[in-house]
Amino acid sequence: MNLHLLVDNLTNPALLFFVLGIMASQVKSDLKIPQNSSKFISLYLLLSIGFKGGQELAHSEYSADITYAIIAGMLMALLVPLYTFFILRLKFTADNAGAIAAAYGSVSAVTFVTAVSFLEMEQIDFGGHMVAVMALMEAPSIIIGVFLLRIYSNGKKSTKELLDLVKHAVTNGSVLLILGSLVIGFIASDAQAEGIKPFTTDIFKGFLAVFLLDMGITSGRQIGALLKKGWFAFLFSIVIPLINGVLVAKVSGLFLENVGDRFLLAILAASASYIAVPAAMRIAAPKANPSLYLPMALAITFPFNITLGMPIYMYLIQSF
Repeated sequence: MNLHLLVDNLTNPALLFFVLGIMASQVKSDLKIPQNSSKFISLYLLLSIGFKGGQELAHSEYSADITYAIIAGMLMALLVPLYTFFILRLKFTADNAGAIAAAYGSVSAVTFVTAVSFLEMEQIDFGGHMVAVMALMEAPSIIIGVFLLRIYSNGKKSTKELLDLVKHAVTNGSVLLILGSLVIGFIASDAQAEGIKPFTTDIFKGFLAVFLLDMGITSGRQIGALLKKGWFAFLFSIVIPLINGVLVAKVSGLFLENVGDRFLLAILAASASYIAVPAAMRIAAPKANPSLYLPMALAITFPFNITLGMPIYMYLIQSF
């Protein structure tokens, strides 16, 4: 592997703040980010990346790559929960397997935002349409997870309950904000976008650093609880994302040329949702254990992707 990719990533200030958060939790520090502030920052990050993506999309000429990227993203959102469900059923109940599979079929917006920051640091361009790909991947995996639960779980759900859940997945706040911001960014003129640039662009990395500090504190508190549940969950949280990311990093070269787009597609394939899916699974799978699927995505997969995963996927893309 090209060591400069790894070194650049591991010395990224935003990532170092994530490590600081983990250290703070391990030494039992009282350091914490107020919950309301953390929620505001997460909304800001989604708004900013969506708006900038819309601006990029407005200045991009339509190409077949946009269609290919959207199709690839939707296929991943459908296939990943299907194959992971049956792997998870080797150790877990249908409820837990469905919830975890949905999480790993869906995506992490914060991982995506961190990946965008990585591309900017490496001065690699990417298409604004990748923001839309990320948003479109949220709901399908939740629907597949519910479908699998209905087949393999003893607890059946009524059609109305399923429709309500699908509506919740589609109108989820993070999905709505990222898509809405994308449309607004697409519509806004260059002069109008320049007027809010200090908010959407200039302070972005600072807010990302604070948010990753908060994620580090939360992750550090949950690692121990997850390890107590056995090594299967821990290994799944690393091996499955790595397989997904590596496969997409290599296969995407068959239909995409842009390095940045391929990288973001790989990171989306490797990421796991710890916001949208847990919220949906509280409704769909009340018997599923949130202390299992939440720390798997947040405390293991998320740190792995933003530290070692991103340099690995970029190296594979640039090498092949």
